[in-house]
Amino acid sequence: MDLDDPIAAVVAACHVLGDNELGDMVWGHVSVRDPDGRGVWMKAHLYGFEEIERENVLLISFDGEVLEGGGRRHGEYPIHTEIMRARPDVNCVVHTHPFHAVAFAATQRPLLPISHDGTVFSPPDIPRFTRTGDLIVTRELGEDLARTLGDRPAALIPHHGVAVAGANVPAAIMSTVLLERACASMLAAGEVKTWSSDEEALAKRERCWSQPLFDMGWNYLVRKAERNR
Repeated sequence: MDLDDPIAAVVAACHVLGDNELGDMVWGHVSVRDPDGRGVWMKAHLYGFEEIERENVLLISFDGEVLEGGGRRHGEYPIHTEIMRARPDVNCVVHTHPFHAVAFAATQRPLLPISHDGTVFSPPDIPRFTRTGDLIVTRELGEDLARTLGDRPAALIPHHGVAVAGANVPAAIMSTVLLERACASMLAAGEVKTWSSDEEALAKRERCWSQPLFDMGWNYLVRKAERNR
């Protein structure tokens, strides 16, 4: 797979997210930075992740203008454009409404590293965007979300969903999958009595979730999604 082709990268990312049940009917979205600096390549509205093909991917300017592609633009494009505007290190952004992540965010509990998955996000605790749980459809709200995210890989948006950012597609998609698993583990555990120390969690983060490990997981998820199509 040629991840240097942003359209192909968006299509593959969408298929993996759909295969892992991380969509919300037609309302989740993923974007890849345009290599020529024109904006972001983004999944079109009105389609689920698993339905996306090349013709359903749009090039959207940082001001929200559709520059290439046919179809309807997602209203929450500022999530993507403002995170990428604020973070030159980010080349892929995911926003969706995963069941366990949304439920866990409502508990207001810290996301503890009780599993390998959780060490991607903690310590310190995962940031939470609390200005609104409504749709993020303005540049101002997108900027606020980007500030909340800071230099972290993901933020919870209570009553709404998640925003995940990665240096590349494998990092962003793997982080989205792992965040949902980490939140599901926290909900299943109930009252948590033991978790990795900060020292252990940071060591596990480096050992378990370096870019080569993200690549391994991503390649597996791509193969799995292709088998299931």
